[in-house]
Amino acid sequence: MSKKPLILGIESSCDETAASLITENEQGIPIILSNIVSSQIAIHKEFGGVVPELAARSHIEKIDWIVQKAIDESGRKIEEIDAVASTAGPGLIVCLSVGLSFGKAFASSINKPFIAVNHLEGHALSPKLNSRLDYPYLLLLISGGHTQYLNVKGLGKYKRLGTTIDDALGEAFDKTAKLLGIDFPGGPKIEILAKKGDPIKFDLPKPIYNKGGCNLSFAGLKTAILKITKTIKTEQEKFDLAASFQKTVEEILKKKTKIAFNEFEKQNNTNKKVFVVAGGVAANKKIRSMLINICEENNYKSLFPPLELCGDNAAMIGMVGLEKFKLKQFNDLDYPAKPRWPLDENAAFLKGSGIKL
Repeated sequence: MSKKPLILGIESSCDETAASLITENEQGIPIILSNIVSSQIAIHKEFGGVVPELAARSHIEKIDWIVQKAIDESGRKIEEIDAVASTAGPGLIVCLSVGLSFGKAFASSINKPFIAVNHLEGHALSPKLNSRLDYPYLLLLISGGHTQYLNVKGLGKYKRLGTTIDDALGEAFDKTAKLLGIDFPGGPKIEILAKKGDPIKFDLPKPIYNKGGCNLSFAGLKTAILKITKTIKTEQEKFDLAASFQKTVEEILKKKTKIAFNEFEKQNNTNKKVFVVAGGVAANKKIRSMLINICEENNYKSLFPPLELCGDNAAMIGMVGLEKFKLKQFNDLDYPAKPRWPLDENAAFLKGSGIKL
């Protein structure tokens, strides 16, 4: 029986310090041996958002311990590790540099290959950690920093079909929560508040709803929330606004996803219709349910990572590392951190004023 690769994954792109050991079984199915995530919520809570310098300092303080804990919990030894995979981007440069430098040093110390990983590719491949997933597939990546539809043709082969032209969906959730007086990180709590509210109480805007293909915009929605929060006086009105926001987001994603289905089918000569939803916002149960229903209506198979793997984690970085290891796609130790690193390098940059859709 041949030895299966053992990959150490390291993630530090924002405010989670994470490390994971993954391998695979004889059938090639990934196995997570350990997955340690250290959050920094308590550090950033008083500021209402992530402070890069504080996040980087916390990464420096914790990363050695987090990696050692991941190795200990895996039941494996350091000398058994076959490669080290670290997030190289996109993200906050001061945070990326910590995990990237540690990963390079670790790989060098054990004389094993180093693999630089695109954080977004980690999200894109994360459903492989609990599902059989073949290329091509349609990906909706919805997180705090990114919202985009991608045609995933293979490892490292991505064609962007649509993206947000301003705020990411996760950012819109977090900013709406902050305006409603919810402590950071408030985005996930919007769904809880929405259950107590009337989803049709407030008529909120749906920017570029009827144009722009499957591109999206959330800045106008956020501005509308800001104006309304200055007029509401009761807790019930807060619940109603949360419910109206949740409902509006669902309606936007429903329409744009149908357009993305059509674009995906035009680009791929295949009968396999698979829709993968990944990123932190994929943990929103109402959005999950709505997207599952759309898939059933359009004969798509829907795939989501487990809830605990929707947010930033190192298992998904190790997953990409595992795929690249098998293809001998290694990187030099001078590989730079990339604060901006799109999956589709040829896609136009659609942010800022003067965008024409």
